[in-house]
Amino acid sequence: MDKGIGIHIEGLSKRYGEGDTAVDALKEVNMSVAPGEVVGLVGPSGAGKSTLLKCLGAVIEPTRGRMTLGGEVIYDNGWKISDLRVLRRDRIGFIFQAPYLIPFLDATDNVALLPMLAGRPNGEARTRALELLQALDVAHRARAETSELSGGEQQRVSIARALANRPPVILADEPTAPLDSQRALTVMRILNQMARQYQTAIIVVTHDEKIIPTFKRIYHIRDGRTFEEEGEGRAFE
Repeated sequence: MDKGIGIHIEGLSKRYGEGDTAVDALKEVNMSVAPGEVVGLVGPSGAGKSTLLKCLGAVIEPTRGRMTLGGEVIYDNGWKISDLRVLRRDRIGFIFQAPYLIPFLDATDNVALLPMLAGRPNGEARTRALELLQALDVAHRARAETSELSGGEQQRVSIARALANRPPVILADEPTAPLDSQRALTVMRILNQMARQYQTAIIVVTHDEKIIPTFKRIYHIRDGRTFEEEGEGRAFE
């Protein structure tokens, strides 16, 4: 396992259907994201962003290609991991447009739940959760239930949850879409800080023009193909 690799994909393709009705959602996609790096993935609706994210998240199976996450080959013209559920739980963090917190758990237990499911002792899992909440400046809300948290606090808790199992990879799907400019930039500042601190490779799928200038590298996806360009990355210099 090469711990210097965050995300690396080569020739990744995904075809839906067969024959005359077949649709190539991804066409020989190549992409790399280093540990500690936050990269943007942008493109119009239907371009293949969601399909690519689902392949990277081991939610759907590609048709062919190769994917390496956290230095481990997880797909090479077929899955190389026997238990994809465990892969998703332990090695991939997910952040969504909505926080999707469990309403009857407080902030600490929302974050601690994944480590507990992975077999960590309850006390260890809660200690890890509190450390993350502290790093994200929401430790003072550790015992608050979801309904008592503001939208920004809920999103921070969801980021902490994504980091709870120390995954080498985080996939963020439109994490700033419902936020105003200030809160959107705050979320991106946090993601960049967390990426550097925990050496996590992060891909952010977005349509949000407010945050485009924060990326140092951007992958555009059109008609199932990716094109890389340098970003401005000016917000966090």
